[in-house]
Order: sequence, then structure tokens, then C-alpha cells
Amino acid sequence: MKSKILIILFFSIVINSFSQNINWRNLTKEQKHIVNINIGLDYGTTIGIGYAYKLNTKLPIVLNTEFSIPFGNKVFDDFKTKIGAQAEIIKIGYFSTTLKAHGIFRKYENQMARFLNFGSEFSALAGIYKPKWFLSGELGFDKAITTHVKHSKLAQEYYPEIKNGWYVPSGGNFFYGLQSGFSFKKNDITLKFGKMIQEDFKTNSTIPFYLQLGLNRKL
Repeated sequence: MKSKILIILFFSIVINSFSQNINWRNLTKEQKHIVNINIGLDYGTTIGIGYAYKLNTKLPIVLNTEFSIPFGNKVFDDFKTKIGAQAEIIKIGYFSTTLKAHGIFRKYENQMARFLNFGSEFSALAGIYKPKWFLSGELGFDKAITTHVKHSKLAQEYYPEIKNGWYVPSGGNFFYGLQSGFSFKKNDITLKFGKMIQEDFKTNSTIPFYLQLGLNRKL
């Protein structure tokens, strides 16, 4: 029971993740590499870096990986990594629809326990994309599939019966919002914001909003 309480606390703090924003109308055939840096509010203030590679396919597909950490005294106590892809599946004039799919690995640690989590994220975006700007809506789901909990000595002193191990499943959040960007030369400045709600559609997280400001450099 105590382990489950800690898992719920963990995912009320660091459940969500957000993938790199791309202006498809400002991405040329020659530009294969995209480097990203970002800061944001994701159940805490975070900073992240990312890399993406555009495949040479008829359907626009970009593979990407990202790494982010929260601001704090101990840099790697908490972190989040993700790897996956996004594809533009519909293009009608300036209207575009994109699907994203990512696998996620997260670590969170405090005085009571260390949590290692494997999860997934699926989302869809639809909106207007022009060479100098874009605006779209986003809807997605982030699922924490399985979490390993290792309790500290302090936790074991308070609750001797507490158990370490894997827990399946361990939470999930829906998220929805808007994202926009301004493109110039080989750069995109992007902004996204929105709201999150837990998978029961009833429970709000401690901080139920997300915000991210990013910069893409296309090479």
C-alpha cells in the first residue's frame, strides 16, 4: 500500500513529456538534421535538448530523441529520455495533421524511494503551417506502463513491511493544448501550452498545466 502511494505521488510530479515541434513548411529537402533546446514547465521547471533526423521518404517522417532534467541541486537525480518518430500524414494546402509516437524512460528519486519508469506517448496535431509560422492544436496520451520502486533505508525504517519491485500499470495522463512557432532562415522558435488530466478524467495533477519554449536549428 505504501509503495502504491509513493507511485501515485511520483506520477503526480513527473508524468508527462512533450516532443519536438516542427514546421513542416519551413523544412527543406536538404535539411536532414534538427537540433533542439528547450525550457518549460512540466510538473516543475525543466531544461532539455533533442536531436531529430528527417528520413528520405515520400511521407514526411522525422526520427527524434530527447533528454530533459528539472532544475535542482542534484543534476541527474531526475531525468527523462524519449525516442520515437513523427509523421505528417495529411497535407491539404496549408492544413497539416501530424502523428507522434514515442517510448519513454524516466527516473525520479527522493529521500523515500527511487523510481524507474518505462512508458509511451501518442499524440496528434492538426493546424495551419506556413513557411514563416504555424499554429496547431494537440491531443495526446502519456502512459506510464511499468515502474520499478526501490525504497530507501529511511522508508524501510518507517515502514518495515514495504516492498521493492515492479508495478504494472502505474498511471497515465491525457494532455491537450495549442502550439505555435515562428520560423526564420534555419531556425524555429516554438511555444506550446495546455492542460493535463489523469486518465480517469476526474483527477487534476498538482500542476495541471504545461508550458514549453523551444528553439530548433535545422542543418
